[in-house]
Amino acid sequence: MITLTDEVLRNLIQGPGDVEWRYEMRRECQEILPGLLLGPFQASKSLETLQSLGVTHIVCIRDKKEAFSVRPRFPDHFRYLVLDVEDNEEQNVIRLFPEADQFIQMALSEDGKVLVHCNGGISLSPAFVVMFVMRHCQLSWEDALHLVQNRRYCISPNGGFLTQIKEYESIYKAKAAVANFPTPPVQRAVSRRKRVDDDDDDASRLVLRFSRCPPIWATWVPSPSSQPPN
Repeated sequence: MITLTDEVLRNLIQGPGDVEWRYEMRRECQEILPGLLLGPFQASKSLETLQSLGVTHIVCIRDKKEAFSVRPRFPDHFRYLVLDVEDNEEQNVIRLFPEADQFIQMALSEDGKVLVHCNGGISLSPAFVVMFVMRHCQLSWEDALHLVQNRRYCISPNGGFLTQIKEYESIYKAKAAVANFPTPPVQRAVSRRKRVDDDDDDASRLVLRFSRCPPIWATWVPSPSSQPPN
C-alpha cells in the first residue's frame, strides 16, 4: 500500500486548483501519484522526454490490432510490460490487472518511475491506473476515479471498464479483510494436525497398494551387438 497522509490524499482527490487544462495536454503524460505517470502512446515516443521525466519502467497496454504501431520504442533504455487486450467493453480488465499491479509495485519499490499508457490514454490505461490507486491508497472507486481525473482531465473509461472499476472496490476490500484476519492458534494447530494425519493416511494407502502388487521379474535378452550389463 502506498503511504500518503490523509491531507495529501484529500488534496489529490480534490485536485490542484491552479491547473488550467488545455486540449494539447492529452498528448502528454501526467503524474498521478509520486512515481506513477499516465498518458497516451504519444508520450512514450520521445526518448528525451522520458529521460527528462525520470521514467524507468513502461506499461504498454494495447489492442491486439494495434500491436504493429503501439509497441516498445526503447527496449534498451526502459523495462517494459506489454499487455495485449481487446479495447472494448467486454474485455475483462480485472483479470489482467494483477500483472500490471505487480510490475508497477516492482518499479516503485526500486525507486523507479513508471509510465502507464495505451493508445490514447483515455479509457484503457486509465482503468488500470484507477484500480491501482484504489487498491494502494485504500480508496473508494469514486475517489480513485476523481484523483486520476483531477490530474488527467481527459480520461473517460468506457461503460464496461467503469463497471469493472466499481466491482473491483469490493474485490480488493474483501482480499484485504481476509489478509488482515488472524487465524486463531487452535485452528492453526488443528490444520497442522489434519495435514499430518492426511500425510500418514496417504503413506499407509501407498504401502498397502504396493504390498498387493505381484512381483515383477525382468529377463535380459542379449542381442548380437549388445554387451551384458555390468
